[in-house]
Amino acid sequence: MNINAIFTAILAALCMGTMGVFSRKTGIQAELITFFRLFLGAGFLLLLLIITRQTRLLKTWPGWPVLINGLMLAGFIIFYVQAMYMTTMANAIMVVYLAPLVASIYAHFFFGEKMNSKSIFLIATALLGFGMMMEFKIDFSTAGNHMQGIIFAALSMCCYAVFILINRSVTTSVHAYTRTFYQLLIGSLCMVPFFLTSFPAINGSDIIWIVGAGFIPGFLGILFAVMALEKLPAATFGTLAYFEPIFVVILGWAVFGETLNALQLAGCLLIIGSGVIKGYCTIQPQNQTQCEA
Repeated sequence: MNINAIFTAILAALCMGTMGVFSRKTGIQAELITFFRLFLGAGFLLLLLIITRQTRLLKTWPGWPVLINGLMLAGFIIFYVQAMYMTTMANAIMVVYLAPLVASIYAHFFFGEKMNSKSIFLIATALLGFGMMMEFKIDFSTAGNHMQGIIFAALSMCCYAVFILINRSVTTSVHAYTRTFYQLLIGSLCMVPFFLTSFPAINGSDIIWIVGAGFIPGFLGILFAVMALEKLPAATFGTLAYFEPIFVVILGWAVFGETLNALQLAGCLLIIGSGVIKGYCTIQPQNQTQCEA
């Protein structure tokens, strides 16, 4: 029953994972690439609604939770970028990707999305696999502002967790297209103050990468995530979200020549295995019974 939602969640993770490539290829400041990612993403969604004659969906008041989630989306991205400025990428990613686990725990107690022992084990296994991918490296050396970086990463993690939870809580009242458009639009507007007084120059060669950032991780990534959260429990989405760092590692190897060692490969296998098993347990109601501890 939820096979399409599972596939959509994996697509969301893969699309979101391309952001690093677009950022590196352009080389423009983080606030600007974030703005284009969200603003062009909203533009692509508007174009889709015009082509399919569904612009009436944008006349619906999305509700304050959706607008607040636009702020959370912007906070998730900008705090994460700021964390990478102050500490290592491994430090930032390991903290930020505690968000699906935090959201799953919150949903367990407050949304009635109960996790059995199998679900807890699979989430923990995915988290372990992610730690193996990062080689369990959290650097608190005296050089740099590592502690401030960890704080920014924690703020990003909180924003990401709230983004997941709010999209789970408003699924029945607001159409997925409506929620996605306003979250992208509000998130992009939050970036404007960072370059309002001095808009940096953009090279012509960067335009294709900027448009790509708006279309793939912006439009497709956020839309697929919102659509998946409409159908999947937070625990399932949280487990499948770990496909994103796997794809980031694969892209790093394929595009930038970054190699993987045996520990990282084993971590990838753990995450994929956890996602496959969790997905199987969600596809059919009868599978839920088989997956209960």
